[in-house]
Amino acid sequence: MIRTPLTGLLGIRYPVVQAAMGYVSGPRLAAAVSDAGGLGLIASATMSLAELEKAIEETAGRTPRPFGVNLRADAPDAAERARLIVTRRVPVASFAQAPKPDLIAALKDAGVVTIASVGARRHAEKAAGWGIDAVIATGVEGGGHVGAVPTSLLVPQVAAAVDIPVIAAGGFFDGRGLVAALAWGAAGIAMGTRFLLTSDSPVADAVKQVYLAAGLDGTVVTRRVDGVPHRVLRTTMADQLERSGRGGRGRGGGGGGGLATLVRSARNAAAFRGVSGLSWREMLTQGQAMRRDSELTMGQVLMAANTPVLLRAAMVDGRTDLGLMSSGQVAGLIDDLPSCAELIESIMAEADATLDRLEGVRKA
Repeated sequence: MIRTPLTGLLGIRYPVVQAAMGYVSGPRLAAAVSDAGGLGLIASATMSLAELEKAIEETAGRTPRPFGVNLRADAPDAAERARLIVTRRVPVASFAQAPKPDLIAALKDAGVVTIASVGARRHAEKAAGWGIDAVIATGVEGGGHVGAVPTSLLVPQVAAAVDIPVIAAGGFFDGRGLVAALAWGAAGIAMGTRFLLTSDSPVADAVKQVYLAAGLDGTVVTRRVDGVPHRVLRTTMADQLERSGRGGRGRGGGGGGGLATLVRSARNAAAFRGVSGLSWREMLTQGQAMRRDSELTMGQVLMAANTPVLLRAAMVDGRTDLGLMSSGQVAGLIDDLPSCAELIESIMAEADATLDRLEGVRKA
């Protein structure tokens, strides 16, 4: 058994965390990961408050083991969602962005463990100073929104800078990777694409086959989705966005756009409003804040609101030709669809074998 500060903090058997993925990590996947000894996370950003409450109830009914909820710290109803987590006695809350100190304090006072995702050492140091319990450090190999630093450089830097458990993410899929992360100073690993490609994942088999067919060069990091670096599979939609510059010009390059872009973006934003339950005022408030903070054009702000719609088209509707498919580079190394239990068992067995082999090297 491999015990780390993370397993003790979260009350889990194995130092393995399932990354939150919109439309993918709901009750079925989160419960399967937690039941297998890791930590499953419900991705709530694409859920209304009522849907989140129902998802928490269903997950608790599927597993008696610890699980968590991932939420956006900048969501208009973040405090309300935090209260729901406390009321429903969810043991862990994770954030895509570092939450403010008062939100961290409110959750910790209620006994909830807090985790924040970071892409740089300074982000980890700030979150730790605010009282966060652990951080997920994601390297450029990861899927979805990514930074620019490889996992092998980011994790040791973050681990040396903070005194809280660091969870390594970006490029992990087996036991050798877990041992490498531990050697870099991490207390565990987080995996998204690897858990998406399991039999417990709710994603349609046809979509999974697209992932399995990808090579190591089968992903691309693009700013055309919402103005910030986003790693996705190379699909028809991703290629179209790259060619057309649909998001408009913003910081970091771009081009194209115009009235047609705004019209298409507004239509998709209307669809997202129906999915998210946000009012137009709330969406505009978020958009204005995003535009101010990241210097995006209005076309890119609307595209950012559209991202959940494009993800849903692929992950829920199975339209790989029309949707976006966030993916880590590790998809190019995966060729099977085990259950979460089988996957975690194989990871831990390989980690033990790897540690035994390294011990032999030291003795030699």
